[in-house]
Amino acid sequence: MRGGLVQRLAVVTAFLAVVLALSGGVWRYGFNQALDQLEARGEADLALAGDRLVGQLQRYRDLAVTMADHPGVVAALHGASAEDTRDLLLEVADKSATLDVLVLDSAGRIRAAAQDAPPRDLSAQPHVRRALRGALGWGHGPAMPLTERAFYHAAPMFGPDGRVQGAVVVVTDLNGIDYNWRGTNPPAFFTDLNGVVYISNRSEILLWQRPVGDPGLRPPDGQEPSFRITRIGGHEIWTVGWGPYLPREGLHLTQDLPVIGMMGEVLLDVTQARAFAWAQAAAVAALCLAFGSLLFLASERRRALAEANQQLEARVAERTAALRRAQDDLVQAGKLSALGQMSAGISHELNQPLMAIRSFAENAVEFMARGKPERAEENLTRISDMARRMGRIIQNLRAFARQETGPQERVELGAVLAATFDLTKGRMAEAGVTLRYVPPAHDVWVQGGEVRLGQVFVNLITNAVDAMASSTHKHLSVTVEETDSVAVRIEDTGPGIEMPDKVFDPFYTTKTVGETGGMGLGLSISYGIVQSFGGQIKGSNLPQGGAQFTVTLERAVAEVEEAA
Repeated sequence: MRGGLVQRLAVVTAFLAVVLALSGGVWRYGFNQALDQLEARGEADLALAGDRLVGQLQRYRDLAVTMADHPGVVAALHGASAEDTRDLLLEVADKSATLDVLVLDSAGRIRAAAQDAPPRDLSAQPHVRRALRGALGWGHGPAMPLTERAFYHAAPMFGPDGRVQGAVVVVTDLNGIDYNWRGTNPPAFFTDLNGVVYISNRSEILLWQRPVGDPGLRPPDGQEPSFRITRIGGHEIWTVGWGPYLPREGLHLTQDLPVIGMMGEVLLDVTQARAFAWAQAAAVAALCLAFGSLLFLASERRRALAEANQQLEARVAERTAALRRAQDDLVQAGKLSALGQMSAGISHELNQPLMAIRSFAENAVEFMARGKPERAEENLTRISDMARRMGRIIQNLRAFARQETGPQERVELGAVLAATFDLTKGRMAEAGVTLRYVPPAHDVWVQGGEVRLGQVFVNLITNAVDAMASSTHKHLSVTVEETDSVAVRIEDTGPGIEMPDKVFDPFYTTKTVGETGGMGLGLSISYGIVQSFGGQIKGSNLPQGGAQFTVTLERAVAEVEEAA
């Protein structure tokens, strides 16, 4: 008896260890996937921020080039009135929001300035030396006493003989450049070749400097703020304590900006990505524990029945052969009965709908992203309750969750649509949407991929459900039409498509932040998937109102089993 108890405890311990390892693997995989998506969005944000900064600075470069040919500026090098030249430069500076405009002679000395700067020699400045050699020069540094952070553009002034006779230097106040960025997300900053933060939408880290040979940043006073770097799946994550307006844990991304001699950097908060990974790991652990509990109870009951049968067989061992045969029949009947009971119990537990798990998981992630942990906890609780109800659609759910990388193949359209309805039935029921669908009377084979094609239909149906949120009548119609090709039409009773010609463009969306809005990539991805199958997808508005999406697919010849 004791040996059996020890054995069962060992099995339970081993099972829990496997569940823990599996959940850890799911967490790591989910976290990596979330970080991949976060990195893609961050790279796009950083590229936009870099382009915006370069574009703003390039305006002042163009101003320097234009002023280099201005007659009033040229006259300043040939003895024109300093007061008139200063008035001209001051007017240009005021109209262009420039900090200062300088006119230098061929030796690099200031001949005129908008801010009435004292005469001094600037020939040692790299951007001035470059301009006096006949090329455009740029650089950054302090412009005291006007500002601590300035950007310089220097343009050469050529004489009639083609020689450089001077230069125009436009001084830009970087405080005016990044002032309008303050507080925007994500936290971004631009460092120079010395690792100094020269431009940022977080003023608290301005002029911080990267330690030589080390990552991270350090304030000018030399203090050592809290900092730690970790790498997960090729991603660099900074754990910092730099104030309330920077993420505690941030994915660090960089992008070179050689046009202005700086590097753009960004810190993306990984809190949501980590929470998403934990939600996935918790769901897997709950499913495994549910399976394990059922199997353990079944094995315990079977063991108890086996012991009872052994005792019963021992009691009738001395009876006659007839009684032994009768007893054997009774034992066999008991075994079959127990098996039937176990099968019914397992079937009851497994055949509960699992359709809402995916929807609740997505809602939980969305609610956590919106800062509503109590709503997220409610969804996670529902997921835990429904995890035991994993019946007939579990294989569809597993197939929908995996990455399909193989080539296109022949798939049965009716089965794909049936799996799609299984996955979206809970979403439609919750939204009060009525589905109108008559399955084809025979198998319809098309060219495609089962998982990717299912992804297209799931996306179209969920979009239609979202579109009908404020509609009085909520009807979703799905029809299959067969001609030379196969067309699937999905029609709803929503407000229709605002701009049908742009609905498949990346990042186009009509959903607001308060709705189930995303980045507007679902229909663009669906368009690419259908195109890869050699098909077409179109969106239009119905005359009676509502939207219609038509997915046209190429037929596939059904396999015919040859006679042996």
